[in-house]
Amino acid sequence: MREITASGQTVEEAVQSALEQLNTTKDQVEVDVIDEGKKGLLGVFGSKRAIVKVTMAQNQIEQAEKFLQEVTENMNVSTQVTTTVEGNHVTFELSGEKIALLIGKRGQTLNAIQYLVHLVLNKDGKAYYTATVDAEGYRGRRKETLESLAHKMADKATRLNKKVALEPMPAFERKLIHGALQGNKDISTYSDGVEPHRHIVIKP
Repeated sequence: MREITASGQTVEEAVQSALEQLNTTKDQVEVDVIDEGKKGLLGVFGSKRAIVKVTMAQNQIEQAEKFLQEVTENMNVSTQVTTTVEGNHVTFELSGEKIALLIGKRGQTLNAIQYLVHLVLNKDGKAYYTATVDAEGYRGRRKETLESLAHKMADKATRLNKKVALEPMPAFERKLIHGALQGNKDISTYSDGVEPHRHIVIKP
């Protein structure tokens, strides 16, 4: 974390001096006024310079990326992280060897990592972000699997004319199921149970 103490005739001048030294803009820093200074007699005698401490605001996305690298290293998996930001959504794409270890059974390990990354990303930043952690296209493959499962179970519910409960899954995966069956007029879907056992029920 870079910080600098600067002085000037006024607080604004001191801040400007610090920004130039840090080569950054005001929206990227936190300013702490140590001394507002004072104008002396005739602007000269007894005047006191303003002093400020300017700290570079920590980049939330870089912090989350660093955390992700640390977690994967602690799991003895060597990965490369590719980060894409679209508006307020950040996607961290992991690639490397032994990537299956990071995915886990039905993506449970990956979901847990994603949850932690989301917390780190929004811990003390100014902006709020949502996050997706993907590993070599797993999310896309999982989406196809879930959509196909959704249609299969919807057919089963219609055929047997009774409710069908799916396995527990995280909120964003339940959303995919709801979305996949939205256009099906023969059934309705709702979530039931308490986290982490919340699951979808398909009802004719």
